[in-house]
Amino acid sequence: MIVLDSWAMLAYLEAEPAAQEVRQILRRARRKEILVLFSLINYGECLYVIEREQGIRQAQRAVGIIDQLALRAVPADRSLVFEAAHIKACYPISYADAFSVALARLSRGRVMTGDPEFKAVESEVAIHWLSDRRRQKGTPAKTKTI
Repeated sequence: MIVLDSWAMLAYLEAEPAAQEVRQILRRARRKEILVLFSLINYGECLYVIEREQGIRQAQRAVGIIDQLALRAVPADRSLVFEAAHIKACYPISYADAFSVALARLSRGRVMTGDPEFKAVESEVAIHWLSDRRRQKGTPAKTKTI
């Protein structure tokens, strides 16, 4: 089981180098070889990043793309929120990233990311590291269409 975090989804949507590996996992999910999960909290994070950097139309377009992917968007229920809160309290990661970690822990999956912030939680959850993303968290993106 793979849990996509926002970093991986943004790399996919923006056709960055790491997108190829994300695409391969999504193809496997379409063939029902693997289950891919994506927290609605991370979904929202992707949307606000895209809207802030590229505008509302691109964010709406991203919704259309994400909704067609072979993944399960997981709502933030009580157990997921409490697990994410615990992760956030113990590690220096963003609250949205804590949801990816919590979802992976609860589902016994691994987080797919290239975000260096996840190095802090490698002892808590398996990480499928992506590389070669041109943009690090907090760095402005090139203007791109999705």
